[in-house]
Amino acid sequence: MTGWLGLTGKVAVITGAGGGIGGAAAQQFAELGALTVLIDRDSDAARATAEKIAGTASLAPLALGVDVSSEAAVAEAARQVEARFGGADILVNTAAVLRPGGLDSLDLADWEQQLAINLSGCLLTSRAFGSQMRARGGGAIVHVASVSGTHPQAQSGAYSVSKAGLIMLSRQLAVEWGVHGIRSNVVSPGMVITPMSESFYAVEGVRSRREAVVPTRQIGMPDHMADAIMFLASSRACYISGEELVVDGGYSRMVMNLIPRPGYSERSGSEL
Repeated sequence: MTGWLGLTGKVAVITGAGGGIGGAAAQQFAELGALTVLIDRDSDAARATAEKIAGTASLAPLALGVDVSSEAAVAEAARQVEARFGGADILVNTAAVLRPGGLDSLDLADWEQQLAINLSGCLLTSRAFGSQMRARGGGAIVHVASVSGTHPQAQSGAYSVSKAGLIMLSRQLAVEWGVHGIRSNVVSPGMVITPMSESFYAVEGVRSRREAVVPTRQIGMPDHMADAIMFLASSRACYISGEELVVDGGYSRMVMNLIPRPGYSERSGSEL
């Protein structure tokens, strides 16, 4: 089945590869025969992912410590990818940070850092590796946004704003770069257990309460997001561009069911 998605031999660059979704995506790309480049601002985390997937990779992954908000650092990473693999065919942007806080008191530096990494970083990596894709005749970019890019998340600082911007950035890239054979799409996760969010689920009662508002009664895992990323990056999605694939177990369709009404059980989803 590894050839079914057409990823064998493709060069896939994954940012945030030291984290949950990025690491899961790197693992799946390697298992499907892609050549992987693992980028993370924590170089030790990138190397740890590389060591984890080395046994399944057809060629040893390239692990790089890169701050995606630095244009110079991204350009150097692109240079190394071109020298090692000849260029990128696929870019997956998962790198992100969360600096919580209300908009009335959030430190401006925290606001700017979230926008720099979560949004501007995706532009920088898209431009650097997109130029390689043009030279290679096309490619695919998949950005990992969030349902909070459509539904504002209070007390999340610039996180929702940055993800909303990322969704629009992807659409604009799709429109501008489609003529070069480059597709750009978004995967928007709902609730997922990752290193960024796992502390939330350590609080008693949080997981069960969150599961109760998801139709499938499940909290997502990084592999669920990686599955969607593989599809959008693959030849099976060759006519899909400028789209957002929401992967949230149906959570974002639950709003009408969260309105209290007599005789209704939120947990069972049925009348009492």
